[in-house]
Amino acid sequence: MYAVIETGGKQYRVEVGTELEVETLEAEPGQAITIDRVLLVADGDEATIGRPLVADAAVHAEVVRRDRGEKLIIFKYRPKARSRVKKGHRQNHTILRITDVRLGSRSAADAVRKAEREATSDRQRLDEAAARQAAADAALAAKLAAKAEPKKATAKAETKATTKPAKAAAKAEPKTRAKSKSDAPKSRSESSAAKPKTAARSKTTRTRKDT
Repeated sequence: MYAVIETGGKQYRVEVGTELEVETLEAEPGQAITIDRVLLVADGDEATIGRPLVADAAVHAEVVRRDRGEKLIIFKYRPKARSRVKKGHRQNHTILRITDVRLGSRSAADAVRKAEREATSDRQRLDEAAARQAAADAALAAKLAAKAEPKKATAKAETKATTKPAKAAAKAEPKTRAKSKSDAPKSRSESSAAKPKTAARSKTTRTRKDT
């Protein structure tokens, strides 16, 4: 629900909780005031237009503080008269906070409070449901962890049993490789030793033929 009010010769659109600057009012900060000059009240699709004011309508507000507007510069210049006048002005304002908009027996503040209570109740329901779900998830996770512990122990034992033969085989492999490498030079030396003998035989046969 919102309303259009008139104060200080100006019109303002206000709702519950709106803060606005109006022309100076004779009220102290913290004081509650009632604005009777209501030009329009709308609630959803329904609107009541005043001619010029809406009957049984009122806007309640609270004075927040007094303030001053931005500084305005007024400069007057008269040509060929050597007249220059410069002035500054800051308008005094009163800051209002709208607390309620009423039309007959209807109240915007009551509607806002009801909506807030419903929102808080819905939030509480969601929080409770989330807490129950979290507790159920934690219990399920604990059960799965308890079941998985024996399986982990058996898997560790199996891995230990399989790694021992593999390590033994890995240690045995370098020895066989070393033996094969030691055998290779021996065969080469034998072949190299055999070659000079054949050469010596061929030389002896040649000398016998020459003779």
